[in-house]
Amino acid sequence: MTGDPSFTQSPRPEHMLDSTALADRTILVTGASSGLGRATCILLSQLGARIIAVGRNEQRLIETADQLDGSGHLVRPFDLSQVDEIPTWMKTLAADHGTLQGVVHSAGQHLARPLQMLKPESVQELMQLNVTAGMMLAKGLRQRGVFTSPASIVFLSSVMGHVGQAGVSAYCASKGAVDAMTRSLALELAPQGIRVNSVAPGQVETEMAEQQKQTLTSEQFDRIKALHPLGLGRPEDVAHAIAFLLADTSRWITGSILTVDGGYTIH
Repeated sequence: MTGDPSFTQSPRPEHMLDSTALADRTILVTGASSGLGRATCILLSQLGARIIAVGRNEQRLIETADQLDGSGHLVRPFDLSQVDEIPTWMKTLAADHGTLQGVVHSAGQHLARPLQMLKPESVQELMQLNVTAGMMLAKGLRQRGVFTSPASIVFLSSVMGHVGQAGVSAYCASKGAVDAMTRSLALELAPQGIRVNSVAPGQVETEMAEQQKQTLTSEQFDRIKALHPLGLGRPEDVAHAIAFLLADTSRWITGSILTVDGGYTIH
């Protein structure tokens, strides 16, 4: 075996996730003003992508843009709760700035509320941003003149779409819907050269997680932390998974939910 040259020098893979892995690709990222969305924008720019940073707060989007490598990035404030307007808005974006090769739907809402306190309007608002907006982004991307094949969509799911937890039934339901949507859209959009996958993080140290932490006792939070054998994640851990699913490294992957959870779901 030692005489076989393949064991003494590993060939460089055809598609390494290197500093040019996403060169010349335009990728729209929602939720770009903070947390996972901001970390994703930063990493994708380091890999050569041109970013369209989307969120509601223009000043925070500008702060994200100031941290990006390269040039040609765009800041586009947009309220994703206006779901009916998303496809037309994307058509206009592509006409003005060129076609897209990727979409990351990182914008999302968390809701921790026991069943007896849940209100229908809160559930509808949650589902609209976490699920319906994602579906309309996919609808917008598939339009003629909006994308260039091959293209990739990455949704942000959660381990809460795979396991249960008391007090977050609405959030769990929304992320379970994201997983189901991912599989169905992957089948529907494959003929157009659009791959669809999602990333399911565990507990990541973001602003949203910090807000969630405020609703828990220290004992409750310590229990959550202890359930992650590798500890809590950082935004960059999730961003790297997203980048992998956008790049040619994952050219034969669609309809998958990539779990990035520090071991949470192996219990």
